Formats: sequence, C-alpha cells, structure tokens
Amino acid sequence: MTTRPALFIRDATAADLPRIVAIYNDSIPGRLATADVEPVTVEQRRAWFERHSPGHRPLWVAENEKGIAGWLSFESFYGRPAYDATVELSVYVANTDQRRGIGDHLLRRALDRAPVLGVKTALGFIFAHNEPSLALFRRHGFAEWGRYPDIAVLDGVERTLAVLGKRVG
Repeated sequence: MTTRPALFIRDATAADLPRIVAIYNDSIPGRLATADVEPVTVEQRRAWFERHSPGHRPLWVAENEKGIAGWLSFESFYGRPAYDATVELSVYVANTDQRRGIGDHLLRRALDRAPVLGVKTALGFIFAHNEPSLALFRRHGFAEWGRYPDIAVLDGVERTLAVLGKRVG
C-alpha cells in the first residue's frame, strides 16, 4: 500500500469547484486577496473553471489530511495571442491552513512546470498591503514590475495593486 504525502497536489475536477469557491469566498472579508467584495457562487465560477486545462492553463488543488487546503490557477494574460507565453498565477489557501507552506508548494510546482506548459513569464497581481502574498512571491524570485496606485476601493479605502513578475522559460 502506498502512503499519500502530507500534501498532495493534483489537477482540480468539477467536484472540487465548491471547495475552491469556498476558499476564495473565505478570503473576501480580509480585503487582502481579491477585489471581490461579496461572495461568488459556484455557478458564477463555472465558466472560469472550464477555461482551465491540465496541459495549458492548469488549476490545481492541494490536499492535506483534512481535504482541499488550497489551490493555484494559471490564467491567460490579457487574452491576446502575443501574450500566450505569459500567465497570471493566483494562489489561495484556506484560512485554517495558512502559514503551513501550502502556498510555497503550489507556487514552486507552478514555476517548475511552467516551461513544459509553454510559459515564459509568470505574473502575480497582488494588493500592495498584502504582505504575506508579496513575501510568498518574492521568496520564489518574483520582483515588482509595476504598480497601479489606488486602483481599487475596498470599504472606502483606496488600494494599490502591485504587479510582480518572473521570467521562467
């Protein structure tokens, strides 16, 4: 009998979408990780889910002994063919599983697999006040490539969006 590692990363399935959405929705009240201000539904995220494919733009879930603890998605950048080798990486970890290395494992795997997926440039769009996410991406060699000052308003507070990038291919 083979034992499963403490953290197992795999391609997401349609059955995982409710948990993926729950983790995403749990991040909304903290006003650090998303510009959404109200919870989204599974149905609202279905088209987003279906845009992912294991061989081109994967969506992975990280499972621990309790179940799905986080996820990472590859998103096409800007939707134009000339940008096909550039992706935005998004990482979300359940509130109860943060600071346990799950984001590190997901991001490391994404960077390792990026060249096989035809990715040459990885981007992260992160609120400038989200120090934990900025630190995560910087630990993996991302540098700040730009800022959109005061572009979002969360609870009446203007927030800056930092763009972090890394050449991977």
